[in-house]
Amino acid sequence: MKQFVNITVPVQEEILLSLRVGSEEFAEQMKAMTALKLCENRKLSIGQSAAFAGMDEADFVKFLGRNNVSIFGSAADIAEDYQNA
Repeated sequence: MKQFVNITVPVQEEILLSLRVGSEEFAEQMKAMTALKLCENRKLSIGQSAAFAGMDEADFVKFLGRNNVSIFGSAADIAEDYQNA
């Protein structure tokens, strides 16, 4: 059985008003963007990141693409992998 931890992040109401979102929608957006950065920085796998964001892997990969994050890493990462092969 998976265990969850709730984390509280204080956000000024002004921020939500500026973004024109409610607290629940903002929390979901924060989870998705945090998952994106953790995946981009290779801290979590695509599967872990997708689960964290509450998406299936296919939708998360599309989300990465819409945000210009390659599932293959940077050009430097690919070049390094090529050199190591």
